[in-house]
Amino acid sequence: MATQKLPQLSILVLHGPNLNLLGHREPDTYGYLTLNQIELLLFEEAQRLQVEIFCLQSNHEGVLIDTIHQAIDKYQGIVINPGAYTHTSVGIRDAIAGVKIPTVEVHLSNIYRRESFRHHSYIAPVAIGQIGGFGANSYLLGLRAIVEYLRTQ
Repeated sequence: MATQKLPQLSILVLHGPNLNLLGHREPDTYGYLTLNQIELLLFEEAQRLQVEIFCLQSNHEGVLIDTIHQAIDKYQGIVINPGAYTHTSVGIRDAIAGVKIPTVEVHLSNIYRRESFRHHSYIAPVAIGQIGGFGANSYLLGLRAIVEYLRTQ
């Protein structure tokens, strides 16, 4: 019996501000893994899922917005950890809404168990889902979720 070849999916993974400091910044909140270590886990999971991923971290809102715009006709899904922009960026929210690419929002920590100003997400209303509180596993769960969503549409 021949195995069925899955259609090739390309997923954009975006990391927002200060995530380049993972492993050093508040490890009790964000964990001890570095961003490079998290991305290695993501690439391993992408290989297992038979998808391609492209990862980008930026501390600059405009770079993240431009990258979202450039995702049209290039990526079928987005996984984003907007970091602090979760709570402040109407621009990133509008970019996600504008490109109409299914997006999963992820967070290392549970934003609803933290300071009250972190309880609001501008991204959640335009994302197909939000995963947080599971450390680096939030990214892996987010990748699995977007792939499953795309394959069942």
